[in-house]
Amino acid sequence: MIIAGVYSFNRGREVVETRYATELHEVEQIIAVIESAQCKTKASREKTMPGRILYSPQALNKAFKREFETRGWKKYKVYCEYSADYYVSGYAPATSAKGAFRLGVTA
Repeated sequence: MIIAGVYSFNRGREVVETRYATELHEVEQIIAVIESAQCKTKASREKTMPGRILYSPQALNKAFKREFETRGWKKYKVYCEYSADYYVSGYAPATSAKGAFRLGVTA
């Protein structure tokens, strides 16, 4: 695969390049190693392009997971506590975010 574009929000690119240069380099190496053509296995069922072969998200995810794992990266859950400090007065969320988490990785 190639990196076809880079978007930096609030100088995020500069921060990542400065603080996490080693990890960023490793991620760029992983992207370069992925053979995206091998992940083009999904037949479209859309009316406008029936049968057209598309990239399979599951195949891409497996390829990335395999490459990250071979380099010793591990997934873990980061539990999130969402503050109600920013809700406007009188608003209460419909559901609780109890048990909410996001995935983190370590190199």
